[in-house]
Amino acid sequence: MYPLNLLIKPASGYCNFKCKYCFYEDVAHNREVQSYGFMSTKTLEQIVKKALKFAKDECTFTFQGGEPTLVGLDFYKDLIKFQKKYNKKGLKIHNTIQTNGYLIDKEWAKFLHNNNFLVGISLDGTKEINDINRIDANKEGTYDKILETIELFNKYKVEYNILTVVTSYVATNIKSIYEFYKEKNFSYQQYIPCLDPIGEIRGNHEYSLTPKLYGKFLKDLFDLWYEDMTNGRFVYNRYFENIVGIIKGFRPEACGMIGHCTLQNVIEADGSVYPCDFYVLDDQKIGNLIEMDFEDIERKRSESKFIETSLKVEDCCMECKWKNLCRGGCRRDRDENMDGNLSVNYFCESYKEFFEYAIDRLVKL
Repeated sequence: MYPLNLLIKPASGYCNFKCKYCFYEDVAHNREVQSYGFMSTKTLEQIVKKALKFAKDECTFTFQGGEPTLVGLDFYKDLIKFQKKYNKKGLKIHNTIQTNGYLIDKEWAKFLHNNNFLVGISLDGTKEINDINRIDANKEGTYDKILETIELFNKYKVEYNILTVVTSYVATNIKSIYEFYKEKNFSYQQYIPCLDPIGEIRGNHEYSLTPKLYGKFLKDLFDLWYEDMTNGRFVYNRYFENIVGIIKGFRPEACGMIGHCTLQNVIEADGSVYPCDFYVLDDQKIGNLIEMDFEDIERKRSESKFIETSLKVEDCCMECKWKNLCRGGCRRDRDENMDGNLSVNYFCESYKEFFEYAIDRLVKL
């Protein structure tokens, strides 16, 4: 159970963007309480206190949303105070935040740098592609503001990754997007496959990522990345780095690439704990940290069998030549009805096509 990882949603599902593909808005619409409001300072203090008492060696606090900056900068200043107050064991503490960047100003940037936050900032490529889906509450494009925020990060030396949701538009334009990222010196990149709404047959929205599109995207992006890597230009790509690590015998760090679910603590604004960011649903609630300690949460987690059900493997997967690289993929892409009855990954053919295409070069790397 160590190190302890927390993914905290201090603004619940509240967001100042209206991204057309937002998976968390969809999750919120599938539970009785759509938003738990803003997390109180009292709840934050309890979470920090209990986490640092329970953790051993390391503890990571990740803030996500909705949009986690909506709670205001003072919330995070209190976070640092609480971490210093309750870190009686001298644990190594990591802080990260995933943001759309809209509210970030000079004061925010200085704070993030001074307190060693790793930031994931969402950007879906060039202005033309980003502004199709990533729009604000007024249905205006958000690209210009995001680029202003990234300039602030560069100026104040904030560590950041670019987080790109792979929609149909991104998949078909990855070459121009990758060259644009290179031009901007965005050397740390994460690409996240787009999800369709819960319970829907996948592939029916304009933004939907189909297996055919995803397979082509992986091959096109790999060609670009491989050329840079072999020519001495480092570009961090989380998925490819993890695949190379698996080939070298390392355990992947990326969730969804291990082969089963792991210990996650997704904490909503009211202190409720869930096993996964994709499953912040009423029937998956483990408990609440206002009323319980982490020891209680772990007991409840064991009773829920959430991790155990993720161990199911289809016979065709066991017989597949790529099973050790694929490992079944993310549970969310195997759980069509979100009921725990897992099947073959939606992107199975995409992965087969990619591994066949890239394996010799992956091994060479």
